[in-house]
Amino acid sequence: MLTRALALALVALVGGCEPFFECPATRSSDYRGLETALSQTGLFADISTEEVDDGVESYRPQFQLWSDGADKRRWIRLPTGSQIDTSDMDAWQFPVGTRVWKEFSRDGVRVETRLIERTGAQLDAWSASSYLWRDDQSDADLQPLGAIDARGTAHDVPAAGECVACHGGRSSYVLGFSAVQLAYQSDEFLTLEDLVDRNLLSAPPAAVPQVPGNETERQALGYLHANCGHCHNRERPGGDASPCYDPRNILDFWLRVDALDSPEVTPAYQTAIGSKVVPGEPDQSVLIDRVSRRTYIYKMPPLGSDDVDDDAVALLRRWVEGLE
Repeated sequence: MLTRALALALVALVGGCEPFFECPATRSSDYRGLETALSQTGLFADISTEEVDDGVESYRPQFQLWSDGADKRRWIRLPTGSQIDTSDMDAWQFPVGTRVWKEFSRDGVRVETRLIERTGAQLDAWSASSYLWRDDQSDADLQPLGAIDARGTAHDVPAAGECVACHGGRSSYVLGFSAVQLAYQSDEFLTLEDLVDRNLLSAPPAAVPQVPGNETERQALGYLHANCGHCHNRERPGGDASPCYDPRNILDFWLRVDALDSPEVTPAYQTAIGSKVVPGEPDQSVLIDRVSRRTYIYKMPPLGSDDVDDDAVALLRRWVEGLE
């Protein structure tokens, strides 16, 4: 697996390329207020049995972020009596005190659990870090500096300072917990319908958002939304701080609830087709080339993945082949 130092060296060999691996150095303020052990964070009532605590809900986005084949579980806890501000249905604002966890397992071994918490009213007032599971799997310890090939697996744990690379691309900061992502039926996971029924949204949607198109189109749009949209979107917050990765182009893969009438009105169709996607020609489409690579500089996504998602490449090729 290439190290960050080698990646930076490769970037230096290619003039004009942005060194997007240069994330901010991790500071104690990045993970301020987070407990030193996962068992203390309020996720589990009993970590030995994995019984979750009161108020903690399991959820799963309908369109998944590729994490090199890792198995993942996710939970959220909203402060008692609070609501999510959904006045902007595409940019939910979570109440102060919201906590979100995401667990990663490789080859049946729990490797890390990430935690983000909203700590203040400012849009960027979030603490974030990861907890590295112990060898005996009894608990996980705060690991703000990250870890390479953690627990003998091919999984890299990000440093706390790197969380902004993806989460900083949306003003809501939380990814995968949104109107579009929760708009499906489930008896196991928290859904958009559940949130409405429990009066947890300040402004419920007028209708359940449905991603348009046939199954290939739906899945392709969903994949681009979940894997590309948090960076490639027109509403990416600005600021003076280093963004790690801040694309300066017109591409927008974020699915918006007001642009779902047909595939053609989605941002992906409006901004990518004709520029990065050649209808009917996957081998001539830059988008397909990028997602098929894991050569640093040219690969997409640029961070957080070392293995090509072959199923996604096949899906996107079918999608492009079907375009006219």
